[in-house]
Amino acid sequence: MNKKELVDKVAKKAGLKKKDVKKVVDTMLESVTEALAKGEKVQLVGFGSFEVRKAAQRKGVNPQTKKPITIPARKVPKFRPGKVLKEKVK
Repeated sequence: MNKKELVDKVAKKAGLKKKDVKKVVDTMLESVTEALAKGEKVQLVGFGSFEVRKAAQRKGVNPQTKKPITIPARKVPKFRPGKVLKEKVK
């Protein structure tokens, strides 16, 4: 499901205009992104949590030249599903 399909489905289920739902979805995603950029954790009870974790520096191989390279440490967003989501997917 992509964002457009999500907006269509939510608009239909909630009986709202697609334009309004799109604005809410965009604002929600922007808010989550901003919080993660600040290093904050975002918890949506029953759904899951988003947080930023540090990925350590590691060794890798350049696939074109086959030469070893060092991949620098970086921050990566992670999602951990909540209990309710895990149970529904099961």
